[in-house]
Amino acid sequence: MINTISLIWLIGTLTAAVSILTKIIGLPDQIRKNYIRKSTKGVSSILIILLFSSYSLWTIYGLLKNDWVLIAGHGLGILTTGAIIYQIIKYKKRK
Repeated sequence: MINTISLIWLIGTLTAAVSILTKIIGLPDQIRKNYIRKSTKGVSSILIILLFSSYSLWTIYGLLKNDWVLIAGHGLGILTTGAIIYQIIKYKKRK
């Protein structure tokens, strides 16, 4: 039987790893693709705005709790989704 503490540690570690990979590989890759195409066609504006809102609220929560792990992790999410929001606005004006 798996020790509960070991399972909690494993799930927590995997969650953090996938979250970080999303912010340092997934979203920047989308930013790069948008930049190359000079278009955000196919990108869900609603999803990106929801992600930005979620990252913003988690960062504020981290600030209130003085939790630098939350602040750093979700602050990175604010930067990457903010860049995509900027691209959505910029490339929409070109049409």
